[in-house]
Amino acid sequence: MSEKSKNAQTPDAAADAAAVGQAEAAAPSDLEARVKELDEELARLKDDKLRALAETENVKRRLMREKEEFQKFAVEGVLADLLPVLDNLDMALAYAEKSEACKGFVQGVEMTRKVFLDILAGHGLEATGGAGEEFNPEWHEAVGAEPSKDFPENHVCQLLQKGYKLKGRLLRPAKVLISKPC
Repeated sequence: MSEKSKNAQTPDAAADAAAVGQAEAAAPSDLEARVKELDEELARLKDDKLRALAETENVKRRLMREKEEFQKFAVEGVLADLLPVLDNLDMALAYAEKSEACKGFVQGVEMTRKVFLDILAGHGLEATGGAGEEFNPEWHEAVGAEPSKDFPENHVCQLLQKGYKLKGRLLRPAKVLISKPC
């Protein structure tokens, strides 16, 4: 190479060196920006992870609650189907009290009814409704009203059909007559 060509390359080399110097000067701010960007992404990913874990815990709790609810009321349909049997036993006993002829038979029906009630109670069934209770539309179905001196207004004066709750939840409302003023 000649001296001229060396000098000609020198300005190019100087320009390249200046560009590299500028790049090196700009590099720390680019790196800082990249670090900041990565920190923000890391924070976002950590937040997403925490939200996913919280959602998983919520789903787990909801499924456990639904499972407990299902187990608690799984027998509801069967017990509801057995209520007419209990009603028939009650009617048979009410009718048999009027007759003296079948005392042994009546005793057997009473014992059967008691065992049956104990089994149902073991599954969480309890009777509702009774004369003298204040009328509650959540637990009673009023089929009529009659004047009564014996009961305050809007109280059950006659139970026509027992109501039942299963573990605190209404299975069948009690059918009642309510009192009204004379």
